Amino acid sequence: MSLRVAMISEHANPLALLGGVDAGGQNVYIDAVSRGLAERGFAVDVFTRREREDQPRVVPLTAGVRVVHVPVGPPRFLPKDDLWPLMPTFRNAIERMTRAHPRYDIIHGNFWMSGWVATELAERWRVPAAQIFHATGVTKRREQGEADTSPSERIEIERETVRRAQRTIAQCPAERDELIAEYDADPHRIALIPSAVDLERYRPAPQRAARQSLGLDADPDAQIVVYVGRMVPRKDVRNIIRALALLKSRRNGEGNGRLPQLYLVGGETEDPDPVATPEIGILRALAAELGVAELVTFVGRRQPAELHRWYSAADVAVTTPWYEPFGLTPLEAMACACPVIGADVGGISFTVVDGETGFLVPAKDPAALSARLEMVLRDGALRERLARAGRERVEREFTWTMAARRTAALYVDLLNEGGESVSRSVGKNEQIAFPRRSTGRLADSPADRLARRGATT
Repeated sequence: MSLRVAMISEHANPLALLGGVDAGGQNVYIDAVSRGLAERGFAVDVFTRREREDQPRVVPLTAGVRVVHVPVGPPRFLPKDDLWPLMPTFRNAIERMTRAHPRYDIIHGNFWMSGWVATELAERWRVPAAQIFHATGVTKRREQGEADTSPSERIEIERETVRRAQRTIAQCPAERDELIAEYDADPHRIALIPSAVDLERYRPAPQRAARQSLGLDADPDAQIVVYVGRMVPRKDVRNIIRALALLKSRRNGEGNGRLPQLYLVGGETEDPDPVATPEIGILRALAAELGVAELVTFVGRRQPAELHRWYSAADVAVTTPWYEPFGLTPLEAMACACPVIGADVGGISFTVVDGETGFLVPAKDPAALSARLEMVLRDGALRERLARAGRERVEREFTWTMAARRTAALYVDLLNEGGESVSRSVGKNEQIAFPRRSTGRLADSPADRLARRGATT
């Protein structure tokens, strides 16, 4: 009998198009880890909020994985920061929808709101809960200040979830340290499981062929810098444009007229639209103000099947956000044998090895970024060395197969902890013990108070 996993993700649907405001690394994580768990014998249901009237209630993702659309709130897109009042209803709807089915053996929460839902259901169903935040409110508040639109209860709910979940997954050492220092997490209840990259999808391609396939073959010797990711302020693409302007000034001063082209891949629409993606308008204005508009091309949103060609076409990929809980795009670039220059923050500090697979620079420091861009673009041998080491590091440490195996091992540990148990199979050759366990419940949580104000149905 397969072990059944309830994967809770209120806003990040693995079926969603990537690159939008609330569609990114969390969607990729849920898709890849769920598939990997299914390959190891688990049956996974991903519960996410319905956003359209025409969304089927249940959609098979792959053999062993289903996406369950929960009808909570209006059937349209809502920013994730607006979803917190719906969470008691979301919890209750999941419970109603699953009453006729065999119970789940593990609940896995994603993000803080689903973490609350996951721990609530885990205690009602008397099964263990694993939690991954993908980003924490403490970091967001510190980095965004008054621009942080998170509900005021967020950090308190996160602390409560850390206490209630049997395990909290950290994606990098910086996140683990933050959970311990800011959330009083028990170090023995934190599992360090990095996210990863699909090596079949993100693979090296000959640079010239990649450029030709993208229509970038006018000058085969052109230097290309690429940014792939969401077009939102915290990703600080403005920093990249400022660095490009400094590089242009330096080269013009040296009498070197050859300038790199910067391609920005991302946004809400396939064709770059400053109305749909306001950050594009800000970036265009900044490029014009700094005199580099002719060097910057906005590509628009592209899906994963195409992204390996953008990385392969580039001489270097750049990502310098103010903060980044983990960050998948550096791994994607390294998997495509593209050198990376990244901000020395969060998960990027962990995945990019400074001087070996790329370079780390301080956030909000265009001068430092410009200097590293100059170094990488001038030295072909350096680029080749960084590219080779980057691909090797990803193959060694950051595959989704590894992430799924580590997650499965975490589930096994949880299911074997304490209590009377029965044996159930996992995959072909593994046996685990499934505990009948009981957990306590924290009384009068912020969400309980929210529910009393009438948010439940």
